[in-house]
Amino acid sequence: MLPAILSDLRIPVVGSPMFIVSGPDLVIAQCKAGIVGSFPALNAREKDGEAPLLDVWLTRIAEELDRHNQANPDRPAAPFAVNQIVHRSNARLERDIEICHRHRVPVWITSLGARVEVNEAAHDCGGIALHDVINNVFAKKAIEKGADGLIAVAAGAGGHAGPLSPFALVQEIRDWFDGPLLLSGAIATGRAVLAAQAMGADLAYIGSPFIATTEANAAPDYKQMIVDSAAGDVVTSSLFTGISGNYLAPSIRAAGMDPDNLDSADPMTMNFGSGSAKAKAWSQIWGSGQGIGAVRDIVTAGERIDRLAAEYAAARAALCR
Repeated sequence: MLPAILSDLRIPVVGSPMFIVSGPDLVIAQCKAGIVGSFPALNAREKDGEAPLLDVWLTRIAEELDRHNQANPDRPAAPFAVNQIVHRSNARLERDIEICHRHRVPVWITSLGARVEVNEAAHDCGGIALHDVINNVFAKKAIEKGADGLIAVAAGAGGHAGPLSPFALVQEIRDWFDGPLLLSGAIATGRAVLAAQAMGADLAYIGSPFIATTEANAAPDYKQMIVDSAAGDVVTSSLFTGISGNYLAPSIRAAGMDPDNLDSADPMTMNFGSGSAKAKAWSQIWGSGQGIGAVRDIVTAGERIDRLAAEYAAARAALCR
């Protein structure tokens, strides 16, 4: 059984939190269209001495969704989620937990380590905690430490994807876990959402298709590259962050590197343009999952979700024939 907060979505989809790309505009649009919208807490960056931007973002999201719900009582918005990087290198974690607790964030998504105190904070304000994992060992540790559900990040997902087939990963988790399970990895159509459910997941976790939306906080060239690319344009490398991730080959070429020969590359020689020699690799080398062959235009998040919903309904109907 899914928790009530996840059981009444328009379609069984959570928009995954994407570094830089996910912000209030995208989250609000996703929630209004009927899926869970999310963003990484670390995306809310303020300058030294300024009030916490995370506080500002959460206030705006809550107020706009509340106005939508009052105006559309028959079509309320879906809940939103905040992603916390719980690795001990995150110096903001304690502060961001306090802010999310105070705002009573309904869905907490945790990454890079399972922490009991973060799950307890989520529960104390009435929320639920979902932890993303790339294998069965990490999945068991997350549940032991109090997570309510799991996000299985399988091969083909954007960002720091796991190496396992979704069939293998979901199968191993479902052998012992009957709680909320989300699946991430090359899911870009309503048919793929239904397939995720067929193999044992409750909801699909979708990110890359939402890069090519008007509300996404992504450079225009990044959005267009998502539209112009397909699975064969996605390469896997640990060069840029030290952790294996999936990236768009055209963006790697634009940085002056050969995506087919990254093992011999020296990141210190990357060309990040005039005046930006100290730019981080991830600022111009863009992540993506393998499902982007289904993304053929830049549209609003609402339009993208309308298509997913129509495809999902058509896929279910086709199976019933």
